[in-house]
Amino acid sequence: MEHTLNGNQKRAERRSAVRFAIQQEVRYKLLNRGRSEAGEGKTVNMSSRGVLFTTDRELLPGERLELSVNWPARLDNRRPLKLVATGKVVRCQQGLAAISIDRYEFRTQGLGGVSFNHTQGAPS
Repeated sequence: MEHTLNGNQKRAERRSAVRFAIQQEVRYKLLNRGRSEAGEGKTVNMSSRGVLFTTDRELLPGERLELSVNWPARLDNRRPLKLVATGKVVRCQQGLAAISIDRYEFRTQGLGGVSFNHTQGAPS
């Protein structure tokens, strides 16, 4: 896949995972350097390997985050799901941040308040 830049300049698409335009609320917290900062925003797009989202503060490349995203689908068409992913910030500029996903899991409340978790590492 190629993208056009500045008229006739072209470059190969570097992403190996398809991105989906999913706009959902996102909350995040920093996991490194003993900082307990948190923030929120909205997803712009997502893939199995990364998330691009709006951010209310500047994040630095290399910082580790845990993201929590309201998932648009429901388990059994009735139970809300939440995607919880950990990863590293790969870029941040003009109110947007991108992370590469290291691990993720889907969470929801089961019957009787029992949690349901499905954990995955990011695809290689």
